[in-house]
Amino acid sequence: MYENELSATILDIAFEIHKTLGPGLFESVYESILEFELTESAGLFVERQKPMEVNWRDTILDLGFRCDLIVERSVIIEVKSVEKTQPVHYKQLLTYLRLANVKLGLLINFNEVLLKDGIRRVANGL
Repeated sequence: MYENELSATILDIAFEIHKTLGPGLFESVYESILEFELTESAGLFVERQKPMEVNWRDTILDLGFRCDLIVERSVIIEVKSVEKTQPVHYKQLLTYLRLANVKLGLLINFNEVLLKDGIRRVANGL
């Protein structure tokens, strides 16, 4: 499956970033470097801080929702650098998946000693 291949590439890059920089930086730092590596090193199409519009009664509304990263229009990445992810972070990503009609999302919290403890795959049942 294409999304699984993309997620493997994304996670390989995320692990390399975490190995090099470690935890403790701002979310924007990890997001910027992840975008750079995905585009420059992996050659993938990445949209950063893409508005997530809401269709309400046949009207498209921009309500300020922004996706951290969308890779190849197929995987949404929500980047965090927090002490502990909360259920609202999972729900936020699931909402983005539904709004964008995308199947797979990755919630990545770079503020973990072991990055594997900060990764959560989220699937949209469509």
